[in-house]
Amino acid sequence: MLKHLLGASALTLAVVATQAQAEQDKIVIAIGGSPQSLQGQTAQEFTRRLQERLGDDLQIDYYDSGQLGDERQLIQRLRMGTVDLAAISSIMSSVSPDFALFDLPYLVKDREHLKRIDDEIVMTDLAESAEQRGLKIVSTWENGFRHITNSRRAITTPDDLDGLRIRTPQSDWRTRMFSTWGANPTPMAFSEVFVGLQTGVIDGQENPLSNIYGARLHEVQQYLSLSNHVYSPIWLTAGQGGWNQFSDEVREAISEAAAETQAWAFERGAELDAELLETMREAGVEINDVDREAFIDASNPVYAVFAEQVEGGQALVDRAMALADD
Repeated sequence: MLKHLLGASALTLAVVATQAQAEQDKIVIAIGGSPQSLQGQTAQEFTRRLQERLGDDLQIDYYDSGQLGDERQLIQRLRMGTVDLAAISSIMSSVSPDFALFDLPYLVKDREHLKRIDDEIVMTDLAESAEQRGLKIVSTWENGFRHITNSRRAITTPDDLDGLRIRTPQSDWRTRMFSTWGANPTPMAFSEVFVGLQTGVIDGQENPLSNIYGARLHEVQQYLSLSNHVYSPIWLTAGQGGWNQFSDEVREAISEAAAETQAWAFERGAELDAELLETMREAGVEINDVDREAFIDASNPVYAVFAEQVEGGQALVDRAMALADD
């Protein structure tokens, strides 16, 4: 019996080893965004750069448009090891409350400000917090500055949001923000937004221009209000266990390709902001500016809750804001 058990154990170990070796023959990358979005363009650029570094040693399997699940499901796949790298955005605040820093309205001034926050807060404090929860933050990319669209009316002040059903990411902080402003936030996977807008289940949504255009949301929305209310980063993320299984050479290749792609993404994001605004205007979307100060004033309760509920939250906000004018 003992001999039989030992034999079975050896066979099991051999199967596991073979599976691990097979898994190392490829790297699975997944995102929730469309290929046309900045998220999609950035992920494709990263995939290209990484494949150049790896050559024929490892095959990269790339999936977009939520083919392997929405961001919440991708996080679980990262932890399980069935996805190696994924682009994760707003939902990171459900993994670690510290990431809700980027759900605070009007916190990030511009891309240069974001770079300083990334160096001094994200890749130190927030990355450590994610690691404690089984995730490795490889790099910070860009989703972009978010704006509000809807099919009912132009949004100029928070009062104009009263009663509107606005789709938000599955983030408690984003829903809190829009509730505070008077809207009826409706969390929904991004892949469901077009149909939701088309059928009237929701009146509007908020996203960067590249996401709006990439998913053709402007085709079912009449009004685009340039609120710039949140800057959304995307984090190229790995499962900590899977990351540790990569060889030093593969980890180095991933890190270098990701860093190069970060610079590419920031530049491409600025280009798209200008290009897509004009494209949507020509498509017949009514575009208006918002009363920025009115939105900032209406956002004070969100900051107060963040400082109260997130350990060290006020210190994080103070550090981030202090980096705005460096």
